[in-house]
Amino acid sequence: MPRRKICVVTGSRAEYGLLYWLLKEIEADPGMELQLIATGSHLAPEYGLTYRKIEQDGFYINEKLEILLASDSSTGMAKSLGLGIIGFADAIERLQPELLVLLGDRYEILAAAQAALLARLPIAHISGGESTEGAVDEAIRHSITKMSHLHFVANACYRQRVIQLGEEPCRVFNFGDPALDNLKRLPLLSRDKLEQQIDFQLGPLNFLVTYHPVTLEEKDIEKDVGELLAALDHYPEARIIITAPNADMGGKTITRLLKQYALKHKEKVGFFISLGQLNYLSLMQHCQVIIGNSSSGIVEAPALKKATVNIGSRQQGRLKASSIIDCLEDRKDIIAAIDRALSEEFQNKLAKVESLYGDCNASKQIKEKLKDIDLKNIVRKKFYDLDNCLNYRE
Repeated sequence: MPRRKICVVTGSRAEYGLLYWLLKEIEADPGMELQLIATGSHLAPEYGLTYRKIEQDGFYINEKLEILLASDSSTGMAKSLGLGIIGFADAIERLQPELLVLLGDRYEILAAAQAALLARLPIAHISGGESTEGAVDEAIRHSITKMSHLHFVANACYRQRVIQLGEEPCRVFNFGDPALDNLKRLPLLSRDKLEQQIDFQLGPLNFLVTYHPVTLEEKDIEKDVGELLAALDHYPEARIIITAPNADMGGKTITRLLKQYALKHKEKVGFFISLGQLNYLSLMQHCQVIIGNSSSGIVEAPALKKATVNIGSRQQGRLKASSIIDCLEDRKDIIAAIDRALSEEFQNKLAKVESLYGDCNASKQIKEKLKDIDLKNIVRKKFYDLDNCLNYRE
């Protein structure tokens, strides 16, 4: 019996970390053939050429699609999207997969979805139904949902939202977030081993900082980053580990400012372009507070019983555990949030925090559904109307 050809796309280090165990599951299944496309920041020197990490992990990359332009302006991103559609159209024609797996909401994933849609290639989308009101990712995510034929969501609320978008309930599966699989299946590093691995000494108080562009608002990036850094200066005793932002509009400005800050404070601040999932989660485990506007502070940090200071509107709309403190992009508000996160009362409550994103077993369940689902006529979808929708009158 021929193996089912499953093609998976990855365009960034963070997304690859979420897909890792699904890739392993597909690769190990004798009834499936894994095809892998790497694109986006994976192939860019300024983002660490992270495709090498994929290969070091033992995966064969079938296609490397260069689409990332030097500019991180809105015009540059739109042109990269166009290059992506062309590249994915050619790659799909060459590989002839039976099913395309996409995760998330980035523009390179949108390019893959558009190419697959026109090729009548079934799409399985992971992490639909979520909301990030401060980012252009919001519209991209819901657009990919409408182009997809199978949906793997992280929460019952997100399942309902995908159905609300007109997707048939029988196509929408709540298996949890694959990001949490790493917490169950990766042996996180001890503090000593981690310090050796990243060549950085931790202290009694440690912050993990990840700050991405807010792409749906007219922002003064330098001012907003300045407010964050001024807040961090309020804690001279803290050791601070900063990771680089995504390849989004304004990301290069943020990277420049954060690198300058790290160079100015070498004795206590480390800046890393790419840590890798093991080092990143191990750092999260050994830090007292996760600071910034990354989804990892919303999804992974609560599962590790860690406090998150979530800055600004980028993650507005996501389901948030009680370990997450929202604050404005203002130094006083950030300091107040960090102080609250460090308080004895708040720290004592963290042990009772529960994850809202599943039970750390999503990848295996997704793989089984990809293997067993009947693909015949799957690209023909019916719009699922909510009750009484068709009878509605003004």
